[in-house]
Amino acid sequence: MFVYYKASTNERFTNPLYLLVAPFPNQGFKKARINMGRKKEGLGERHKRILSYLESYQKEFGYPPSIREICDSTNISSTSVVNYYLEQLEEMGYIVRENHISRGIRVIKSLENKLKESAQAVVDAAENLIRLPHLGNIVAGQPINVPSIPLQEVDMETNGIDIARSMLPSYEKPENLYALSVKGDSMIDAMINDGDIVIMRTTREAHNGEMVAVWLTDREETTLKYYFHEPCQHAQKHKAGHVRLQPANSTMDPIIIDDPSTVEIHGKVVMVIRRPQTLH
Repeated sequence: MFVYYKASTNERFTNPLYLLVAPFPNQGFKKARINMGRKKEGLGERHKRILSYLESYQKEFGYPPSIREICDSTNISSTSVVNYYLEQLEEMGYIVRENHISRGIRVIKSLENKLKESAQAVVDAAENLIRLPHLGNIVAGQPINVPSIPLQEVDMETNGIDIARSMLPSYEKPENLYALSVKGDSMIDAMINDGDIVIMRTTREAHNGEMVAVWLTDREETTLKYYFHEPCQHAQKHKAGHVRLQPANSTMDPIIIDDPSTVEIHGKVVMVIRRPQTLH
């Protein structure tokens, strides 16, 4: 299981629990107890039984059932328990209750429509998934030898990873993206830990400060670092300056490459998929 983060943010959110108390004490405290007792979202089995009975009774007789009739038909012994679930159905937008009218229950969203919405949500989620090639490991530490695999040669069935298209920036084209598993801890200050997955955009160019996958041609090694192409301060050094590959770990030194022509950019990080155990 992984948690998804865009490369540009590391924000984490939780859903606060709100306890609403109405101005009228009796009604307010009753609603507060119901809100506190409800532990999960969505329709439970009793919600579904009551809603289904409301729909079928209304269809057969042309008017809503009484609270006692709901009890008898749904095997719920207490009218207060039925009222408890009716209030929740009203809060969730399935029914409207008119307490000053006998049998004042009106269904405004059917169980059938809810099932259709859930099925459509599953279809939409599946259509939103894209499969990217997983090319193996990238080292966030000292460079190691990693063979280059052309994207078109990757077996997507066995070496692919599914992600939600909505998690990617809208301008990113899936055909230009691939995934790598991170090994090492040189990028931990950038919230990238050993075992995380980075989504890369194929590119041969990078701007200073961008996080990139670098292939060092003279060593036949690859690494994941921040990229900086800097002018040389000494005349005897290479006229094109040097490349500094900067780790995001205060305990590690940068890698200085005196000959920039030996540095090949193979991709830029656009998204990080983090393991839950790496969240702090």
